[in-house]
Amino acid sequence: MPALLQVSDLAAAYGGVQALHGVGLRVAQGEIVCVLGANGAGKTTLLRAVSGLLPVRAGRIEFDGQSLVGTAPEDIVRRGVVHVPQGRMVFTGLTVRDNLVMGGFTRPAADAKAGIERAVAYFPRLGERMKQRAGTLSGGEQQMLAIARALMSRPRLLMLDEPSMGVAPVIKDFIFDKLGEIRLQENTAILLVEQDADVALAVADRGYVLETGAVVLEGAAEGLRANEDLKRAYLGG
Repeated sequence: MPALLQVSDLAAAYGGVQALHGVGLRVAQGEIVCVLGANGAGKTTLLRAVSGLLPVRAGRIEFDGQSLVGTAPEDIVRRGVVHVPQGRMVFTGLTVRDNLVMGGFTRPAADAKAGIERAVAYFPRLGERMKQRAGTLSGGEQQMLAIARALMSRPRLLMLDEPSMGVAPVIKDFIFDKLGEIRLQENTAILLVEQDADVALAVADRGYVLETGAVVLEGAAEGLRANEDLKRAYLGG
């Protein structure tokens, strides 16, 4: 399948500290790809570089055949790439409804109603809390809201940074089930950064493993789950 997102020889840094070293990966339309690795491996840095939040020092980032390097983050959203950051970053003082409306800033105002209806179809609990301030939601509910808010812009590529962090196991399972539904129903590609390798590989088609800012392992999800080195490092094998 042709690549929707193609990252090649990517290097990025925070000040004088280089965080990514020649990273390459690809995501096809409708595919779920996970990026695994320990804290500090460069996973969040990778998503920040793709979404335009961190300058690229070297390499290429192409989406649907066009370069994203040097593109403003809001224009990257308009092209169809949306980033759900680690920690969710919902607007705590706004209601659930207002958070969702804010997520659709790239779409015509008339699309808001249909977008909210789609969001509630995926996450019915949000429909019960439309007038509630986002800051009063549980961690799992805030994660649902962050994903639903991202869907308001009708992304072609949805990037999620640690969606299982700080949520109860039953909510984590629910969220990952919904990611599978979103991929199928929206034909949305998903790039998933996750420390819980087992749950990530269960939903993904393919995966990459980062160590100290470089890709050290890649392959089909099924093969990675069977890899003895990966099992020892991340799956408790």
